[in-house]
Amino acid sequence: MPDHKDMSDAQWERVKPLLPPPAPTGRPRADDRRTIDGVRFVLSQGCRWRDLPEKYGSHITCWRRHRDWSEEGTWERIVATLAGTDGAMRRDSVTARSGSPHPAP
Repeated sequence: MPDHKDMSDAQWERVKPLLPPPAPTGRPRADDRRTIDGVRFVLSQGCRWRDLPEKYGSHITCWRRHRDWSEEGTWERIVATLAGTDGAMRRDSVTARSGSPHPAP
């Protein structure tokens, strides 16, 4: 399995402005940085969503965020930004469409 590294502080500062704003009402959104790192873990390791380590939060939250952000183009912008930082994520290594690399949890 390839090594997985969570985003650095510098990478996070570049990604943060790309994220859609949280909903003004309702339940607070799960931590964005942790969730993005969870999605990246699943995509880089090729594991099932339900096998996501607990440190990344709910596997369902990560899967839904990947699905939603892929549909609206946010995930493609994240991947492009991370690919440009230090090669930590190659653009061709992640599907930026609504299709998931694995079925829903």
